[in-house]
Amino acid sequence: MSITVNGIDELKKLGGSDLGTSEWIEVTQERINTFADATGDHQWIHVDPEKAAEGPFGAPIAHGYLTLSLFIPLFTELLDVEGVSTKVNYGLNKVRFPSPVKVGSKIRLVGRLASVEDVPGGVQITVDGTIEIEGAPKPAAVLQSLSRFYA
Repeated sequence: MSITVNGIDELKKLGGSDLGTSEWIEVTQERINTFADATGDHQWIHVDPEKAAEGPFGAPIAHGYLTLSLFIPLFTELLDVEGVSTKVNYGLNKVRFPSPVKVGSKIRLVGRLASVEDVPGGVQITVDGTIEIEGAPKPAAVLQSLSRFYA
């Protein structure tokens, strides 16, 4: 269930709040192959199911950066900011990939709005995110994302 805020003042009131958990999405071989084509990263552990089945993970795995890129659609399930002119991904403070995402796995985001800080013309938010893998003891990714919203 998404939290919707209207404008920067409402967003500021959410600082320090848990944003909840997104729905699960499946990481398919098709998605992995599309990402490989987009980035030029065709390493066999991602795109060769037969060879990957005999490799260290027993199956193809998603690129770490594919997992990271899925933060955005998962995050938009948690927080919708309306009443602003511009939304910008500003960067990341840190990212770790504790566990690989095997093809066919489902992932979801657990998010917390760690802070909301003023910047010229708007605010910068810091989101602590954990991308979980269904049934796995360790998450796929732990990250701290920065976004800016301008009035």
